[in-house]
Amino acid sequence: MKNKMNVLILLLTAIFMVGCTDVEEVSIPDEKIETEDVTIVDTTENSESEKTATTVVDESIVEETPAQSNKDQFSGYKLIEVDGGNLSGHREPNVVVNIGFGDRDYWAFTNEYGQLVRVIADKIILQDDDNEPVLSSGRYYSDEAKVPGVESSVLDEGHVIADSLGGVSNAYNITPQNSTLNRHGDQAYMEDAIRKANGATMFEAIITYTNTKTQIPSSYQYTYTLKGKKIVDSFDNVNPDEVNESLGLTGEPSKPAQSNTSGGDISSVDTNGNGQVTIKEAKAAGFSMPITSDHWLYPYMHDADKDGLVGE
Repeated sequence: MKNKMNVLILLLTAIFMVGCTDVEEVSIPDEKIETEDVTIVDTTENSESEKTATTVVDESIVEETPAQSNKDQFSGYKLIEVDGGNLSGHREPNVVVNIGFGDRDYWAFTNEYGQLVRVIADKIILQDDDNEPVLSSGRYYSDEAKVPGVESSVLDEGHVIADSLGGVSNAYNITPQNSTLNRHGDQAYMEDAIRKANGATMFEAIITYTNTKTQIPSSYQYTYTLKGKKIVDSFDNVNPDEVNESLGLTGEPSKPAQSNTSGGDISSVDTNGNGQVTIKEAKAAGFSMPITSDHWLYPYMHDADKDGLVGE
């Protein structure tokens, strides 16, 4: 009996040892496989599944970056839509509006008082006379928004981003701007420089005011890049000729250069012979825009807003 018990104990011990050995043998390969998987991922071995995973991650990052950027830019502002030709001078407070004509993305921001304080654009795209509905005056719309202050005889309905640069004419792109500054001063020079460079990038306008009640800016600062060169233009909303005179500076008032101011043959420009010259006809004849009131072509052209400029 005693011998039988000993045999039974030995048999049970042997079974127990075999079971432990099997568990160890199974767990060891599992550990090796796990280690090998980590190594494969880290060294990016040739595995179709790994390549697909990497591509998905990369695409996800690319797609999320612009969305995050827009979210940051518009944080604290309500995005609204306003027709580009809306003549109302009213602005909503703390909003962002796209003021680019067509597919352009030009973003305008207001503060809590409804003042237009900032305009940005990644890329300024010039007006396209041939493929966009441009009027004979060189504008997208026949008139501009009536922002409080533009009724003054010395202030224009000044575009922050001009028609010629792809800007619309609602209140989120219009400020009451000194007429001389708008037509012949720093504003005009800035717009002309961008046109000659065939556009600009990283555009930003910062607009400031003397108080929270007015819609007439006190100064402007434009930052933009032309052909890889960063430019910063800062100027007050005043008559530059009067400033120069007060400083004792002499000389002719600064005006955008014209290709011909001494007169010429209208028939060489007026291709359809109707006695009127359109923006397209003037450009085709080699004249640069805008045409100012002292240019010999001006009397033959249509200045819709009577600001002394055609094709600005």
